[in-house]
Amino acid sequence: MKTFDRFLYECISLKRERLLISRKASTEEEFDVLTAFMVEGEEEEEMNEDREIGALRRNDTFLRDTAFNLLAAGKETVSSGLVWFFWLVATHPSVENKILEEMKANMVMQKEEEEEHRDKRLLFDAKEVNRMVYLHAALCETLRLYPPVPYNHKIAAQADVLPSGHRINKNHSILISYYAMGRMEEIWGKDCLEFKPQRWISERGSIVHVPSYKFTAFHAGPRNCLGKDTAFIQMKMVAALILGNYQVKIVQGHPVSPCNSMVLHMKYGLKVQLSKRTIW
Repeated sequence: MKTFDRFLYECISLKRERLLISRKASTEEEFDVLTAFMVEGEEEEEMNEDREIGALRRNDTFLRDTAFNLLAAGKETVSSGLVWFFWLVATHPSVENKILEEMKANMVMQKEEEEEHRDKRLLFDAKEVNRMVYLHAALCETLRLYPPVPYNHKIAAQADVLPSGHRINKNHSILISYYAMGRMEEIWGKDCLEFKPQRWISERGSIVHVPSYKFTAFHAGPRNCLGKDTAFIQMKMVAALILGNYQVKIVQGHPVSPCNSMVLHMKYGLKVQLSKRTIW
């Protein structure tokens, strides 16, 4: 932890030095979360608006905690989602083949754009994986069936009546099962228990927008997950790297079941056999 703190405080110090030279980031690539908090904190103090909040945002400890949360908070959920993804893909060969076909198509596009021979190990950057619609759909379908955070707990701020007709009194506890919602026929249709990435793709070949109150893997409303886009990029890059370079086979007889915990891990982990593959 001391090493982590030292690294983060060095990043904060370096960022402050750069901001002394230029109050605002000169390019989009230089702008990040630390810059945003530092600049906004200074502006709030100078305008005498929320001076305490402005001072807090410029505090090194606050910036360190914020950076740590962004780096570490999604680690467990991303890794959990990927484990279920690789299991589902390995047990659905047709889905795996479509993902590989999409990778090949993007490799052709990359070759035409750069006119360079790719490295022997297949790598994709964020721009490339964002073109992979079917891969994104397969990850969405995984998160529907196996949401990394399977349930949520809320307290009613005031008395209300749910759409179902159930009356909720003030301060009542409400337990929401995202795992169950992802498998309800009235929400997802008669094929709700099937792994079908194509349900996320429109006739035009783009990702279908599903409201967050229906696809609840990243929660819904004003307090939904801030790291949704980052999580998808991370998962797509890891998935493309692994599937593009290795064939994943589940060890025969290995039991697969969810663990009853805050994060939906596999109870016994996922034992696999990897063999190198070349798709170009």
